Amino acid sequence: MSIGVNFNTNNACNWRCIYCQVPNLQRGTAPDLDFALLEEELTFFLLSVTQGNFFDQFNVPVEQRIIKDIAISGNGEPTSLKPFAKVVRLIGEIATRFNLFQNSKFVLISNGSLLHQPDVQAGLHELAHYNGELWFKLDSATAEGRSLINNAKQSQERLLENLRIAAELCNTKLQTCMLHFKDKAWSAGEKKMYLDFLAELLKQRTKIKQVMLYSIARQSFQPEAAELNPADAEEMEAFAADIKALGYDVSVNP
Repeated sequence: MSIGVNFNTNNACNWRCIYCQVPNLQRGTAPDLDFALLEEELTFFLLSVTQGNFFDQFNVPVEQRIIKDIAISGNGEPTSLKPFAKVVRLIGEIATRFNLFQNSKFVLISNGSLLHQPDVQAGLHELAHYNGELWFKLDSATAEGRSLINNAKQSQERLLENLRIAAELCNTKLQTCMLHFKDKAWSAGEKKMYLDFLAELLKQRTKIKQVMLYSIARQSFQPEAAELNPADAEEMEAFAADIKALGYDVSVNP
């Protein structure tokens, strides 16, 4: 089981990925957070899971009664929350009371676009304190590809700098969604640029723990939904082999 913490209850994000499964997605940032309520709700839930009848109530098989991780993710970009570092510390403290990180991970799932901000960097410091990891979204290695897939205006220079910052502060993995859209997304040219980008990271000594490839498995609620097609397993495995040839650890989840 992965326990998700959603800061963006207003369905607001600074990007608009064409495969996003959040309905009524809007541009914006996370709303103000009630820290006392978060502590109360997360504590209650962890008590139910670790000492209560949660697994019995939902008929979870015995072999699956494992907390895989606590993941900061949700319906928008979580690092847009103010103050971000404070909430990472709070979640870490609560999980530690339950000895959760002895067998579970602390994960931040982010598009990485705000890592130049001091409070976000402080949050990564907190994440590293609990041996956590950042899953950094990289759906294209080109500015044009990110504009198409993520509706983001992110330069190559900013991407490289934010990845450098991330890798220096905590364990960082790349999370990449492979899909097809108008014969532009994940073309042969895009794949080559992605491999070239990974080679550049090696050259710059930016340490990436793993590249995680996946594809769309759930309904997108964006206007482009009808034109999206997932990458098939064979294509993804072939691309994973090219990435492994560079020396990276790769996982594939079609």
